[in-house]
Amino acid sequence: MQNARPNRELARLPALLVIDDDPVIRETLQRVFSSTYDCDISDGSEQVLESLDKCDYDVIITDVSMPGVDGLQVLKRIQAHHYKTPVIVMSGNGDQFKDLFLEMGAFAYFTKPFLLKDLESAVAQALRDV
Repeated sequence: MQNARPNRELARLPALLVIDDDPVIRETLQRVFSSTYDCDISDGSEQVLESLDKCDYDVIITDVSMPGVDGLQVLKRIQAHHYKTPVIVMSGNGDQFKDLFLEMGAFAYFTKPFLLKDLESAVAQALRDV
């Protein structure tokens, strides 16, 4: 994971974590969100679950299908340890998992490809709702 922030009180901006195994998506979202948020990225490796226990993020954006850790594991870990952290889910598999993730408490679900402005709006709304 790059640029993990162990204590968000030290950061001035809301902290965001983007988890996706696709480097293009990770880096694009980091560029988009870094002007407004303190944005970290992860490729979904096993270490991300440990990092979630040590870092305090305001919003987490995760892909569904990744080698190593998948979006369902991320959502379950957040719910177990950070009850108020909204999780926004992205999937390249269409709406196949949408109902499952929303029923489990995901804040929002996006099917790839999606409009960046829609994802930005969901992040802003998640921050307002916390």
